[in-house]
Amino acid sequence: MSGVKKLRTDLNRSTNVVYQAHHVSRSKRGQVVGTRGGFRGCTIWLTGLSGAGKTTISFALEEFLVSHAIPCYSLDGDNIRHGLNKNLGFSAEDREENIRRIAEVARLFADAGLVCITSFISPFTKDRNEARKIHASAGLPFFEVFIHAPLEVCESRDVKGLYKKARAGEIKGFTGIDSDYERPEVPELVLKTGELSVNECVHQVLELLRDQNIVPGEIMEEVNGLFVPENKLNLAVADAKTLPTISITKLDLQWVQVLAEGWASPLKGFMREKEFLQVLHFGNLLDGGAINMSVPIVLPVSTETKQQLDGCAAMALEYQGSRVAILRNPEFYQHRKEERCARQWGTTYPKHPYIKMVMEGGDWLVGGNLEVLERIKWNDGLDQYRLTPGELRQKFKDMKADAVFAFQLRNPVHNGHALLMQDTKRRLLERGYKNPVLLLHPLGGWTKDDDVPLDWRMKQHAAVLEEGILDPASTIVAIFPSPMMYAGPTEVQWHCRARMIAGANFYIVGRDPAGMPHPETKQDLYDPTHGSKVLTMAPGLTSVEIIPFRVAAYNKIKKAMDFYDTERHAEFEFISGTKMRNLARSGENPPDGFMAPEAWKVLVEYYNSLQKDK
Repeated sequence: MSGVKKLRTDLNRSTNVVYQAHHVSRSKRGQVVGTRGGFRGCTIWLTGLSGAGKTTISFALEEFLVSHAIPCYSLDGDNIRHGLNKNLGFSAEDREENIRRIAEVARLFADAGLVCITSFISPFTKDRNEARKIHASAGLPFFEVFIHAPLEVCESRDVKGLYKKARAGEIKGFTGIDSDYERPEVPELVLKTGELSVNECVHQVLELLRDQNIVPGEIMEEVNGLFVPENKLNLAVADAKTLPTISITKLDLQWVQVLAEGWASPLKGFMREKEFLQVLHFGNLLDGGAINMSVPIVLPVSTETKQQLDGCAAMALEYQGSRVAILRNPEFYQHRKEERCARQWGTTYPKHPYIKMVMEGGDWLVGGNLEVLERIKWNDGLDQYRLTPGELRQKFKDMKADAVFAFQLRNPVHNGHALLMQDTKRRLLERGYKNPVLLLHPLGGWTKDDDVPLDWRMKQHAAVLEEGILDPASTIVAIFPSPMMYAGPTEVQWHCRARMIAGANFYIVGRDPAGMPHPETKQDLYDPTHGSKVLTMAPGLTSVEIIPFRVAAYNKIKKAMDFYDTERHAEFEFISGTKMRNLARSGENPPDGFMAPEAWKVLVEYYNSLQKDK
């Protein structure tokens, strides 16, 4: 390029130097670099035209790997020329030296146990081959990735305005215009960035790294659905008819749905004893790397059922006379109920609604591989909202979402909730995201008797959207099929990870999530702030950014929900859930601006229906 002063690169060669071997082996280094054991040092060499997407993919891949505890560093062409290579110009000799230096630096990073990503045009085959040789001589993996975008696509992007200057003759020797780019002949991977999204490109690189044993498979966060493939369904249905059965409850079927749709990936069925113990004592699945799984997903059975079926190779799960799934290679083990409750809930109080069900349930648990025969449907008019993680991911892709922020709720939406969701979207836009999408994700499984039922909550959420309190164009409303356990910070991790599996990368956590009052004392069973604190520290949730709940209250001056300010305490009124329910029961209206009027009408209608039922 013109305008850049060529500096000397014909420096005197170093002589009389002897390479000194390290005392620390790579396997030893791999044990202490990052939190996932194993040496993962390698170089991913991204090459392609200016504007092809090298830096974008490099930084996205770096962010993903680091968030999954894989040590990684991205060496960017422009950044390197601000420091290490700022004495180099763009002559043929300087370009060759630029790539040589980068190859040597990348080798050092890889030798230190990091995944090193380089994003350089590196237009000449000879230079790239030399970079590969530098790694090969050190016994380090080297993956050449061709970022393939047609010249017209790169030129249409031209984020730096370089193509325009090159076409005007202001820049000489510009690759793709008046200097050749030699395409890689046999790269390890080709990414067509004119056709693929950034996430799709990152996923393909991750698949390459997984196949080469650089990264563990579990970081792929793939949805592990358990439905029988269509081409094997007739055989499985016929098989199920011949098998002995376990009669399951509605609660059990909800957990079958959770497993079948992949919310608990990578589980292959109800937990066996080993998985149960890992979750109960460590809050993680440990086989193949630590995977956050904070709650047991188990199938209780009676002693009689255990005695009848122990030794069977497979059994069918039957709900209301229909065989819905096959449990293969079952394993029966003792259901130590009090110990489970003490660890999962931090209490064994028998009037806790879910603990009550545990204590009344079977004395044995049975785990095994689950094959679900068909999609679970409840025929309540809401099945269209029960989107699987795979379907949600596809919706986010179709909407071209570059950020997905999830909000779980089991209560009606008031304008304080809406304020938090609106504020989150604003903050994401300020951070440079172009199209953040909200996943409004009410819990749809079992809830305690005094919670507002799902069908009424869905009506209320629809009214909130219809009144424009939330933007329908950038919001997906779907139902999360999990039962509610009211297990506080332990359960909150499960809620967050399930949304991560569905593609969310931001998670809004509210006050006292998954909590409830103590059945006897009526005091909070869990500290209301602990849910958000635990999430920010929880292992295995690093690919989701936690957005803590900001306290919102009714601002009497603004006549609207507002973020609470202690210095203006007199301006605010806290409207508790109890007060809200009492107002709705009596048919009174809350203060203007507390809830969308049509949404409030739904709530009043629900409480009126309770009076009529009585």
